[in-house]
Amino acid sequence: MQLSNLEHLPGYQITERLDVVYGSTVRSKHVGKDLFAGLKNIVGGELTAYTELLEESRQEAIDRMTVKAEALGADAVVGLRFSTSSIAQGASELFVYGTAVKAIRAVQPMQSQPPSDSGYQSYQKPNTQADYEQTPVDDLPRFNPFG
Repeated sequence: MQLSNLEHLPGYQITERLDVVYGSTVRSKHVGKDLFAGLKNIVGGELTAYTELLEESRQEAIDRMTVKAEALGADAVVGLRFSTSSIAQGASELFVYGTAVKAIRAVQPMQSQPPSDSGYQSYQKPNTQADYEQTPVDDLPRFNPFG
């Protein structure tokens, strides 16, 4: 299952949007770790107990969202977002959501020239001459509002 915070998957084409999927978890702080974090807050530095708590919460919320996406038959979840909220004193919810999609690998266009040995590729004009040989602007049908 691929996850992306972008609205698309680089290198893939989204063929079907299935549904919004989400996962959440509500966690409370351990009293002992909370006391130690309070002391650590005085001297400064990383509060590793809270860092671990948030990492575990994010992973559990992602796992729950992924289970829902797989149940829909999704290949990926795009537009991934996280949100947190305080539920009660000392308890917070971590919420993750996104759009479950079906996606296929995009076909890469063939290169017209093999890559050079130097690793440096010369500039190629992106358009062919046929792109410039279009219908002249004067020959295009024009709308006349007066008849």
